[in-house]
Parts: sequence; structure tokens; C-alpha cells
Amino acid sequence: MTAGFVLRWLALLVGAYLVGAIPWSWLVVRWKTGQDIRQVGSGNVGATNAMRAAGRVAGALALLLDVAKGVAPVLVSRAVEAPPLVVSCAATLAVLGHMYPVWLGFHGGGKGVATAAGALGALAPIPALISAGVFLVVAALSRYVSLGSIAALIAFPLAVLGLAGRGDAPRDTAFLVSSALVPALSVWKHRGNIRRLLAGTERRLGARREAKPS
Repeated sequence: MTAGFVLRWLALLVGAYLVGAIPWSWLVVRWKTGQDIRQVGSGNVGATNAMRAAGRVAGALALLLDVAKGVAPVLVSRAVEAPPLVVSCAATLAVLGHMYPVWLGFHGGGKGVATAAGALGALAPIPALISAGVFLVVAALSRYVSLGSIAALIAFPLAVLGLAGRGDAPRDTAFLVSSALVPALSVWKHRGNIRRLLAGTERRLGARREAKPS
């Protein structure tokens, strides 16, 4: 492999991180309300908090943009015929960019669920659809978005393993590593939610925040 190819793939990976680091929820809420999303609600730079801060339309827009920034690096990597390792690394770096965005000083990033869904969905659509189904069922039954997200993240690598060797499912080692690493990173970012779920203090979907005593 020549130095030119190495630089080409490095530039692609840096671009994947920078795209993933675009804080769409922060930008959408700032545009809609003038507020800093990090000072509103949970303080998380993600679509769920964007919905709390600026309404359902803003939340839906932030969600779509976060998914898109996960999809884009994978599609671009494949379009330029990058090796499987580069494609998988691009997906992982897009999610890391969302979690630790350079544009916000590497702090205050989101938990990566939407971006991971886009990146992993582009890598392996069928396992991603299975994970989406798990999210919908768990979130609907429990009314905890965080629990649904965690369950979906855990379901993805299990679905990959269950479908390994069937159809057009990727089989390379880099993909198998990223299919486990990306969900693990996002679950790690949910550790606060996990503590609240165990303590019974996690906020349910649709529940109103209790008013502070005057």
C-alpha cells in the first residue's frame, strides 16, 4: 500500500469523525430557541433532549440529521472502495465524534444512539432492523427510551452473530469488532441512565418533570 493510499484513508477517517462531531441537536435548539441544549433538560446533546427543549419537530429534525451523519461516512467509504477495515473504522469514528465532538471542546456530546443506528444500519441493515424492533417493543412496554436504546444496542451484535454467514451479511473481522465496539461505547455513555433505572428514578416517556417547590 502506497503512502498516497494511506493518506487517502486517513483523510477519510478524519472526515468521518468531523462529520460525526457536528452537534446537530445543539445547532437545531440554538436555531429554534436561542438556548444552549446543554443547559436544558438532561443537558444531553441528543435528539430526545432536543425534543424536550424545542419541541417534536426540532427533535425529529435532530434525530434525522444524527442518523444521517452515521450513514454518510459508511456510504462515502464504500463509494470510494475503501477496505473493510477503513469502512468499519469510519462508522466507529462517526459515533465517537458524536460522543466527543471537537466543535464543543470534546465535552457534552450525546450518547450516540441515533448516529450508531445510522452507521450500523448502513453496515448491516438486517441486524439494525432487528435492533430497531427491539427498541420499539422495549420502549413501548417500559416507557423508558433509555432502556429501549440499551436493549437495542445489546441486540445488534447478538443479531450479527445470529446471522453470521447468511446472505450478504459482512463477515470480516473489522466489521465484527465494530458491531460490538460501537454499541458498547453507547451503552457506556448510558451509565447514568442505568444507575437511574436501577434506582427507579429514570424519567418515563411522556412523564412531566416534577415542579420544584416554591
